[in-house]
Amino acid sequence: MFYHLFKYLNTLDFPGAGMFEYISFRASVAVILSLMISTIFGKRIIRFLQRKQIGEEVRNLGLEGQLEKKGTPTMGGIIILISILVPVLLLARLDNIYIIIMIVSTIWLGLIGFIDDYIKVFKGNKKGLKGKFKILGQIGLGLIVGLTLYLSDDVVIRENIKAIPESQKTEVVDEGYDSVDNVYLKDIKSTKTTIPFFKNNEFDYKSLVGFAGQYTDVLSWVIFILITIFIISAVSNGANLTDGLDGLATGTSAIIGVTLGILAYLSGHYVYADYLNIMYIPNSGELVIFLAAFVGSTVGFLWYNSYPAQVFMGDTGSLTLGGIIAVLAIIIHKELLIPILCGIYFIESISVIMQVSWFKYTKNKFGEGRRIFKMTPIHHHYQLLGYPEAKIVTRFWIIAIILAVLTIVTLKIR
Repeated sequence: MFYHLFKYLNTLDFPGAGMFEYISFRASVAVILSLMISTIFGKRIIRFLQRKQIGEEVRNLGLEGQLEKKGTPTMGGIIILISILVPVLLLARLDNIYIIIMIVSTIWLGLIGFIDDYIKVFKGNKKGLKGKFKILGQIGLGLIVGLTLYLSDDVVIRENIKAIPESQKTEVVDEGYDSVDNVYLKDIKSTKTTIPFFKNNEFDYKSLVGFAGQYTDVLSWVIFILITIFIISAVSNGANLTDGLDGLATGTSAIIGVTLGILAYLSGHYVYADYLNIMYIPNSGELVIFLAAFVGSTVGFLWYNSYPAQVFMGDTGSLTLGGIIAVLAIIIHKELLIPILCGIYFIESISVIMQVSWFKYTKNKFGEGRRIFKMTPIHHHYQLLGYPEAKIVTRFWIIAIILAVLTIVTLKIR
């Protein structure tokens, strides 16, 4: 909103209006604004939740300090949603296809999580929204995101970019040459993505259906959409599983958000993309504003969510955080980096899958189910081993930082 207003004012030579042209300036304002909303207004929302007695119901699983959490306000994810959406609506370019996708994804997943929390809190149903409806909602979002990226003419990658030295410029403007930005352009629709540790660091889903002849392009996008659905569902549910200790999901998401912000900025800047030999995605730099608001909202929410938590995000927050991360990674063609970048989510999810699978297998074979871990998700395993909650969370954050650094390093290690 403000971007378009100040762009117009800039044409009238309004002092300072030109600053809104810069992503770095708008991103800085977005961080500050989201922090202010989540901390200042977040406190009022927490008080409102307390007055309405919207508290967490806790089952006694024998975990240290667990029963003390009973009655702590939940549905705090509303704070995160507001802290993201308000700065984005005010500061981002609302005609940017990637920003539109992210706004829709945030609202979509926020509604699914809100319905789930509402059923738990107000209807007294501890199971919340049935799993099949959550999955249907995630599949629906995956279809929306995948089809939009396929059908929109604004979604392209720019290949074969090459900056032209000043000394080699000529008056002849070749086809595909942008004399303003001084680069050769080749915008194409592509199902290519970044693959870590390989020399050319790109993988095209089209290679999986090379046998399809004239239908190769269509089938490659079908595969892309199916992968999009899977990733959104997996990462969203992974974040939900991670939200079991005070500040764990919030802090981890903030670290992931900073990393995605760096990747989005590099991918949206042709000079850095050319230097790092990575895909240049025109207009994707605008996502930095969204990610700035994302990081600001999670850090601000952590003010109240850190141990001992004054509020829980509930599914309203956890499903949304995971879904946002998944959609952003897909947009900037970095979805194959998710097992590294979202390693905490991945381990939490794998621990549950391993535990359930092994229990069922041993029960069928021996008549008695056996467990690999004391309890899953795995953060509860460490609780039962006697580690204090705050120490577990801090160590998981450290691991998340290490994984974030490794993710950035993969841009050069091939």
